[in-house]
Amino acid sequence: MEKVAITGIGLVTPSGIDKRKFWSNVVHGRSVVKKIDRFDASLYPSHIAGQVHELDAYSNVSSRLLKKIDLFSHMGLVASEIAINDANLDLSRENLKRAGIFMGNAIGGWLYAETELRDLYLEGREGVSPFMASAWFPAAPQGQISIHYGIKGYSKTIVSDRASSLMAIGYGAQNLLRGKNDFILAGGMEAPVTPYALLCCNTSGCLSSNNEEAASAYRPFDKNRDGFAIAEGAGILILESQARVQSRSAHVYANIIGFGTTTDGVDRIKPATDGVELSRAINIALADAGLKPQDIDYICADGAGGQASDISETKAIKLSFNDLAGKIPISVPKAVFGNLLGACGAVDVITVLLAMEHNLIPPTINLQTPDPDCDLDYVPNQAREKQINNALVINRGRGGINCVLVLQKK
Repeated sequence: MEKVAITGIGLVTPSGIDKRKFWSNVVHGRSVVKKIDRFDASLYPSHIAGQVHELDAYSNVSSRLLKKIDLFSHMGLVASEIAINDANLDLSRENLKRAGIFMGNAIGGWLYAETELRDLYLEGREGVSPFMASAWFPAAPQGQISIHYGIKGYSKTIVSDRASSLMAIGYGAQNLLRGKNDFILAGGMEAPVTPYALLCCNTSGCLSSNNEEAASAYRPFDKNRDGFAIAEGAGILILESQARVQSRSAHVYANIIGFGTTTDGVDRIKPATDGVELSRAINIALADAGLKPQDIDYICADGAGGQASDISETKAIKLSFNDLAGKIPISVPKAVFGNLLGACGAVDVITVLLAMEHNLIPPTINLQTPDPDCDLDYVPNQAREKQINNALVINRGRGGINCVLVLQKK
């Protein structure tokens, strides 16, 4: 793949919305996973999450529009504005018919849907907002961003479970190289901290039920892990071609240079235990980037915190990197704030960009008792200084969806 530049980033996360605050919390391993306080979730097997508390302080979305959209669209709008400003884009000077939006999420906007369905049963059809049909839909954030900025170019929404936003970024980069757009907003958003969405996530069997020790519940690759904690948030990137970056002297965080995706095809929920197809996705991404295994300085892992998923991810890394596997630092920064489901890939990418900028690998927190079947270098509990020139980001969705992105420092 030719290099695609990342020139702007926007974050909305439980660990912070300002990128400096976010980075400080992540690199110091300050967990923000807590018991859910937005509604009574005490009867759910897992009732902990990473929650966003300061969205309004960063939002310029009108109260009129807020009545028409779900929280996941609101977070997407805020993250998009931050990313556009971070990239120093003046949209009034752009041909917005040549701008694209590539977004990903896993479950859509259920807070709005749940509220309106409740009103339907209590008040009948007269009690339901006419915006119900559009507010919850997975493509709603893409549509709202398009309307808000007047962006009219080739765009897509990707729904691939927890691989959604990383898939959207990869497809967005490929689309940019085909010359269909001048620049692209790519990323994802998720708002699963609602009664029904939390119920769905609980029935998936992926969540930790260690509610009494919420801050240490999400413990990837630890022998005593029992799943991840969910989180809400959004991450948006601005993607541009090399020629465009040079023409406007834009700041570049790093470049996307490789992308690979495969599917296990063995179970509708569980990943394959052998890691073969994830390894193939890694190999495809490395080949696309024109890199060899020894060129990778850091791997930002999926780290779902389940036995089958963590072990198979470890096997895949060993298959792709052979004797080098134990020498490459691997970590799961999102254990600090929770798994953002369809938005986790975008936030993972932004975390890696900041790691490259600071030459510092964020830790995998809560890794106290290593699983003997997960015996690689997971950078436990303390950040580590290291120059990162090339990094790999891995995301996996239910049903064996594998997605890998390769980033290179400019």
